[in-house]
Order: sequence, then structure tokens, then C-alpha cells
Amino acid sequence: MISFDQKLAAHGLTLTRRSVQTLQINVGRKCNQACRHCHVDAAPWRTEMMDATVAARVCEWIRAHRPEVVDITGGAPELSEHFRTFVETARDCGCRVIDRNNLTIIETPAFAWLPDYLAAHEVEVVASLPCYSAENVDAQRGEGVFAKSIRALRKLNAVGYGTRLPLSLVYNPLGAKLPPPQPELEAEYKAELRTRFGIEFTRLFALVNQPIARFAQDLREHGEWDAYLELLANSFNPATVDGLMCRSTLSVGWRGEIYDCDFNQMLGLQLRNGKALHLWGVTPAYLAGGAILTGAHCLACTAGAGSSCTGALN
Repeated sequence: MISFDQKLAAHGLTLTRRSVQTLQINVGRKCNQACRHCHVDAAPWRTEMMDATVAARVCEWIRAHRPEVVDITGGAPELSEHFRTFVETARDCGCRVIDRNNLTIIETPAFAWLPDYLAAHEVEVVASLPCYSAENVDAQRGEGVFAKSIRALRKLNAVGYGTRLPLSLVYNPLGAKLPPPQPELEAEYKAELRTRFGIEFTRLFALVNQPIARFAQDLREHGEWDAYLELLANSFNPATVDGLMCRSTLSVGWRGEIYDCDFNQMLGLQLRNGKALHLWGVTPAYLAGGAILTGAHCLACTAGAGSSCTGALN
């Protein structure tokens, strides 16, 4: 199979960093769910979480450099004891803040406060809902997850999400295939969720499943690894390269180490300059123009209409 770098070269393309617009903070691997497609391999039993020293240094970096967007993810990011500190620090600095929310966290008694808190701080919510069908969602994310997700979405709607405040839903295909066109799928989601449940949301992000961690294991167990990688390679779309998230996003891990994207973070492709780099050792200016570390997984971001943290690219 032709590599990602060979695909770029064949189209006369290069991949380098622009200025940092988004700081994506991965607070750790702990989650209240263990989804089949999760590239983080997050689960309730994971213990890797950002400590207070690293969190303080991340907040110092935000105050010093004031990125346009602070994107908080995990695991379930709300499980971090520093979640509210990140939100409030970033909002005080004038940053847009995104919470990558799995919805079911809102249905746990300890986090019933989340909708009101997020709305009060005008945090953008990006929520995982891989289908508008209970059968498909529960197959991918666990029994009863769809019903909990619907209840959580209603609570978010009740405090203004989907109308006054931005609420984005994330679709992932069930299995080794590409998502359908994002605009048509968004229209289907809106019609189904509005008609069946009275739920409103702002937009849909259609993501390609990354051949990483739990999904990669699933592909190998079902003998689909080679066919899926071939599908991604054959679906390479050069028009997606200009908008890849790695060009303007800096991903920071739970120990403060930095990566070009969250996918590279899961594969240990850490940014280095003779030694491993940490967030507090770099500035946006230092990173601009640098090469981006790539691998076979990058084919997922450039397949079909493309895929990033903000959905389709083309």
C-alpha cells in the first residue's frame, strides 16, 4: 500500500504547521464509558490523568499565549479535577472553549451540574452521538447509552444549547467504512432528532474512524485491517490537506508533552527537538513552519470528504 507521505508527494503537497489557533488539552484516559471506536482507548479503569503541577503550567501557557480556541478532551474531560480551572482560565483570557462531551457523563449524579455550568461560561459543546438509532449507538458505545444521551441532550437544550449556544454532534460510522456526506447526514439527524425527541442542535461533524487503539484491534480481530487501510488510501482526497487540523492545532497530553494532533498523541508520536518537547518549553512562533509527523493513520483524515475535529473538510 502507498504511504500517506507518498500520497502527498504524488500530488505535489507538503504538510507543515501554521500558527497555533487551537490548544487541545487531553486531560487523561479515564472515562465513564469504553466505546468500540475510541482512539484514546479510554475506559473507567484507566488511571492516567493530568496532575496539578502540569495543569498549572498549561494554564500559565494559556495566559501567556491566549490561543483562539482551548479544546478540552479526554477520556471524559469533566472527570479531571482541573476541568473547571481550564474552562475559567481560558474564558478569562478571551478564548473560545470546547468541551468534548460524551453526553452520558451528564446523566451521572455527580455531574448533574454540567449543563448549567457550561452554559454560564458559554462553553461550546461537541457531543458524541454516532447515530440517531438506539440500536447502532448501543452497539458502538454500550447498552442504554442512547437513552441516556437523549436525556442529556434535552437537558442541554433546556439551558440554551442548540439554539442560543453551539451544540455540535459527532457521527462515527459503525464499522470499517467511510461516513456518508456530512450535509445530507446532518439534515437526516436534525429531522429525526427533532421529530422523534424534540431535540435541536447546531451542526453535525462526520468523522472517519481512526485505525488506532480499540478500533484498530477490532479491525484486526475481524480480519478487516488491510481492507480498511486500502479503503482509506484509495479514497485519498488532496483537497482536504489544506484544512487538516494538525496545521493549526497543538495537542498536549496529560503529562504536558506535545503532539501535532490527538491521534499522534495516542500513537506516541511526540514532538521533539533533540529531546521530547513539553508545552511550557515552546511558543506558537517556535512551532510555526515545522514539519508534521505522519503515519498510515493520517489517511483517515484525508479520505473522502476528509475528517478532523470539526468534521468533513471538503
